[in-house]
Amino acid sequence: MTTLTIQEVSRYCGLSEPTLRYYEEVGLIGPIARDQRSGHRRYGTDDLNAIEVLTCLRAVGVGIEEMRAYLANRKRGRAAAAEQRDLLLRHAEHIEAEMVAQQARLSYLRVKAAVWDARHRGDTEAEAEASGRLTDIITPLVAPLAKAARAA
Repeated sequence: MTTLTIQEVSRYCGLSEPTLRYYEEVGLIGPIARDQRSGHRRYGTDDLNAIEVLTCLRAVGVGIEEMRAYLANRKRGRAAAAEQRDLLLRHAEHIEAEMVAQQARLSYLRVKAAVWDARHRGDTEAEAEASGRLTDIITPLVAPLAKAARAA
């Protein structure tokens, strides 16, 4: 069986060497075999398969605990298929909520720029129209902040 060094794995998957060490430390991968003479990590095929999965999960913003659950479910196979589906769909919903929030931020910036553009041109009618649109944008934009402030 061919094995790879941590440097080779890092280049292969795009995760940094400290991240690979951390993933081993927290139990997401490994324990990784060590070279008998040097003591350096040597990654095998199973390690690479897990690292590829973790790399993809990290790329879509899945956290450590969700990664841990995903890997545990993966080992259970079909028996955990529903749990796996639910984990992924929960994360997809989280990303959708982030996208809605980002879209609101983008809309705010564009409309606010339109207000200032109209003001620059001296077009009071266009400025009033753009300012009116801001009200619709601001409410969903600041609602999460107000909720967080009340919870604190």
